[in-house]
Amino acid sequence: MERNHLPIGVFDSGVGGLTVAREIFRNLPNEKIIYYGDTARVPYGNKSADTIKRYSRQITRFLLSKDVKAIVIACNTASALALDAVREMTDIPVIGVVEPGARAAVSATSSGRIGIIGTSATITSGLYDRYIKEMMPSAQVFGKACPLFVHLVEEGMLDDSVTVEMIHRYLDDLIKNDNIDTLILGCTHYPLLRSVIAREIGGVFSGYTKELPDAGGASNAAVSGEGKITLVNPAYTTAMELSQVLKECGLASEAPVSFSDHQFYVSDGPDNFRAFASEILELTIDNVSLMLTDQL
Repeated sequence: MERNHLPIGVFDSGVGGLTVAREIFRNLPNEKIIYYGDTARVPYGNKSADTIKRYSRQITRFLLSKDVKAIVIACNTASALALDAVREMTDIPVIGVVEPGARAAVSATSSGRIGIIGTSATITSGLYDRYIKEMMPSAQVFGKACPLFVHLVEEGMLDDSVTVEMIHRYLDDLIKNDNIDTLILGCTHYPLLRSVIAREIGGVFSGYTKELPDAGGASNAAVSGEGKITLVNPAYTTAMELSQVLKECGLASEAPVSFSDHQFYVSDGPDNFRAFASEILELTIDNVSLMLTDQL
């Protein structure tokens, strides 16, 4: 088989990486993917760097065994802590979600005051800060760990009163005191909350022609009146970067694929994953394979 017809490997700590898969499906319709969700060991955000590197190497070996032509680390925490470790294992393109998100934020900001929300491990790594400062030395970066967002998404509480309360607890200071004009959704779970976040803080979404709903009459305790906050979705920007890399490497596929060509693997709970993924992707997933971590 010609290499441009081979699949793309995508992995995440669980279901959050489906936001990246969704953007690949939408924007690269000729590409098929093999997705691995490490649902048995989610979340990654509270684990050590050494542990995350070990998990990432295990999953990478599995994806390489499937003869993928590129790998997307669809997890901000793993991208922040294990990108170099994965790249050392192969000569195929390996793309993380952090650098594309940082690049999009730099392009979007007018004040240079950029907020990042993510897991504790992602924020502590400082990788977003580093990329942003390399591209825009004058930028001021404000990070906030929002660990409960992952659990709220996993529980399907995408627009629950508890979720709204946590949005304000986490984000009000970034908006009112740090006066950011751009916010990176620095965990692949967070785009699933994008509509309610936009509504609550008065946000517009970077990278799409159609803006998210206006805050309107919703609770706007976080809005400073200075203007709308641009929300950056690294899932979208990663798909765009993947498209460019595949073209540059002569790996882009020109043959359309069907949804049944994609493969999904998880380390635990395939039935739960199937139901959640079908809802997120708005497509019916008929088959999710169980690949235990001790088999990787």
